[in-house]
Amino acid sequence: MIVRWRLTELPALLEELRVQHALLIASKRWSDLDLGVPIADRWSEVPSARIADVAARAGDGIIAVGGGSAIDLGKAASAEAGVPLISVPTTYAGAEWTSFFGIRDPDRRMKGGGSGAQLAGVVYEPTLTVSLPRAETVGTALNALAHSAEALYVEGHNPEADAHALEGARLIGEWLPRVVEAPQDLEARMKLLEGAMHSGMALGGSMLGLGHAMAQALGGRYGLPHGAMNALTLREALRFNEEVAPEAVRRFREALGVDVEELARLGGFERLRDFGVPGEDLPELAAATVQRAGAKANPRAASAAEVEQLLHNIY
Repeated sequence: MIVRWRLTELPALLEELRVQHALLIASKRWSDLDLGVPIADRWSEVPSARIADVAARAGDGIIAVGGGSAIDLGKAASAEAGVPLISVPTTYAGAEWTSFFGIRDPDRRMKGGGSGAQLAGVVYEPTLTVSLPRAETVGTALNALAHSAEALYVEGHNPEADAHALEGARLIGEWLPRVVEAPQDLEARMKLLEGAMHSGMALGGSMLGLGHAMAQALGGRYGLPHGAMNALTLREALRFNEEVAPEAVRRFREALGVDVEELARLGGFERLRDFGVPGEDLPELAAATVQRAGAKANPRAASAAEVEQLLHNIY
């Protein structure tokens, strides 16, 4: 995948990819953003489960601007239409690095998913993240951090992905607190975005694990922010996997240089109950978690009873 920094590089990237009639997928917040390129059509219902309708308007390429919801919608439409996708992330989620996607309705509830997106390019523009609120900044950065952590020990982990995972963790650990302290600091935002990029590259070269499986089960059922859920579940996933992958967890913690819980608290993420999740639902959530691909790729098999205990630990 072609990586470029700054929106001024987008016209050249589209020319390189021979995309002349692109569909722009962006929520109303970003739909009027001046990208410096001609746009053939626009889609602003984000998220959306109307994939066929989006794909029918795809032209010869898709530009997705936004966070994980916009980029996942772009990936779903790219797979359906068979056209290249260019992502312009406005958060630190890292969705641009995997061809897999989730499909959510406008209420953010999961309606399915798939794979096969034609990832062609990504343009990082740090100025687009400056207006990101604190909770979303921390949440999406913790989602990226979970990519780094799990890339180090899931099935399919490899030295190249490991190197990206460790660099991503190092940059996020160093720069996320600085971004929270000084949200308008463009250099800090750029470094944090670079960390998220490395974490995304680690994800693209490996798989997801148990922490993401729990976060997906929670977010998919209640429409909760994926980043916030990862901020809560990562701690327990690390502790659970440390027994069988102590070296990987040690390398991750050393690269990060700060406690995961401390970073999560920067966004106000402390307990699952704060998000209105009913305690009586934890057994069903645990049962759903163990069926997910991330749980199956985890280095330590987790039973539904064990996952339920992990959820109780953060409840």
